[in-house]
Amino acid sequence: MNNLDFKYPLNIFYLVIPVLVLCILILGSRKKEKIMKMIKLQDESRFKLLRNILIVLGIGIMVLSLMGPQTFKGVSEVEGRGLDIYVLIDTSKSMLVEDIKPSRISRAVNITEKILDNLHGDRIGFIPFSSSAYVQMPLTDDYSMAKMFLNVVDTDMISGGGSNIGNAVKLAQKSFNETSAGNKVIIILSDGEDHNSKSVEVVNSLKDEKLKVFTVGIGTEKGGLIPVYDPQSGKKTGYKKDRNGEAIVSKLDSASLRNIASEGNGTYYGSTVKGDEIDSLLKEITKLERSTFKSRKINDYRQIYQYFLGLGLLLFIFAYILPERRNVK
Repeated sequence: MNNLDFKYPLNIFYLVIPVLVLCILILGSRKKEKIMKMIKLQDESRFKLLRNILIVLGIGIMVLSLMGPQTFKGVSEVEGRGLDIYVLIDTSKSMLVEDIKPSRISRAVNITEKILDNLHGDRIGFIPFSSSAYVQMPLTDDYSMAKMFLNVVDTDMISGGGSNIGNAVKLAQKSFNETSAGNKVIIILSDGEDHNSKSVEVVNSLKDEKLKVFTVGIGTEKGGLIPVYDPQSGKKTGYKKDRNGEAIVSKLDSASLRNIASEGNGTYYGSTVKGDEIDSLLKEITKLERSTFKSRKINDYRQIYQYFLGLGLLLFIFAYILPERRNVK
């Protein structure tokens, strides 16, 4: 068959099944012959060998169908439509506070994962930030790969203390300019403790009609202590203290996040246990106008696994229709 390919080649492992069946049939046949000799009976069988061959061959072909056989049809061009979204994740040490269970950083990761699960065609990228920021993952519509990047997000990604939301926003805008000409969205996940008072001015200075900045406040107004963990054992050793030896209390600064969202023509949402804010955020993003991405070429395949499955079943059924024994003397 021309241009035959397999969508799931790793499923070749299941070919061990027909091999095991063949071994069982051989061992069973030998055991049966020994028993017949012991009771002095002669078994004259017909189609016995053919029957076993058909059983093994049928199972083998059905296993091949699990590998997703397909034939190459050609190359086609597709145009993607969607938004470009950068998620800015606060990875400063204050995100370790457990006033939002299990912790602020864990909630930020969970929120991002839920956003990923609800995207369809939009491109997404990640920018972790604290006192500095960097593009951890550029814009992509490969959501499986995005989840792999998301799984390694933690508060040890960037050294240094404090948060600078403005730097992260400027980096996102720069990355947008290099890759995108359509509508753009920035989602900031943070407790709002910004150590740079000019972050609001940074967002205001962008003046981009195609850019929407949404903020999600993670934490509580009451706040909590910042835990300190042993880098080797991972166990909690205490809480972060100031120069006077007093434990530092980190609180949600929703006012700063509201101002940033307002300047960015977006909306502020407070993180809740039920996650209702994410549903509202997704609804608002859905209403935004999608732009057309650059067309790309993809390979087209025709799935033919059903033919392998059907042939395997026919051989397997035919094997059991065949009479195994003619007479016994």
